[in-house]
Amino acid sequence: MGKLHKGILGGFSGTVGTVVGCNWRGKDIIRSRPKSSGKTPTEAQLLQRMKFRLVVGFLTPLQSIQQQFFAGNSGVKSRMNQAVSYHIREAVEVLNGEPTLVYNKVLITKGDLASPQNAEVGPAAGGMLNFIWEDNSGQANAAAEDVFCTVIFCEELGIFSLYDSAATRTDLVAEQAVPNSMTGKSVHVYCYFRNAMAGTASTSAYLGETVIL
Repeated sequence: MGKLHKGILGGFSGTVGTVVGCNWRGKDIIRSRPKSSGKTPTEAQLLQRMKFRLVVGFLTPLQSIQQQFFAGNSGVKSRMNQAVSYHIREAVEVLNGEPTLVYNKVLITKGDLASPQNAEVGPAAGGMLNFIWEDNSGQANAAAEDVFCTVIFCEELGIFSLYDSAATRTDLVAEQAVPNSMTGKSVHVYCYFRNAMAGTASTSAYLGETVIL
């Protein structure tokens, strides 16, 4: 049943007859009610659905970051929609009929801020990761106070560790403690800078795979 929000001349939400009303990104939208299809999906359609489920499942824990720092709002595409589209198109390969993620093509953030320069990561005892990078503040839009951030993903456990550090671009080093559950396991490591006001970020860098000690 549809509900009127602003009287008979306003938008509505829900289903009325053969039309569906909703409010999407501040706009009242009316569309026809979708019809179910009795057609058997093609192999290409099934594969595309598998890619979509894989990517959405992977990116869901990153929503808080990507809603803020993945590209910009572009027409009708939200930042999350752009992230999903990018990863389906660029970061998925098919092996023996099964889609898999290509982790060195994954982007946590996509922005115009200068990226970390020659960043590296190394494991340390006690479940720590040590990061180093070069100071490129003053180049383009890089600022000394930009904040160093990391994202750690353990494929075996299917979990992330997100870290918004206190280190800045000119500190050149940072360290991160990861969850105990990741000890002894292989993880994929990403990093990026965000500006001090958290209004923009760099495109993330993939630092490779390492084992937590």
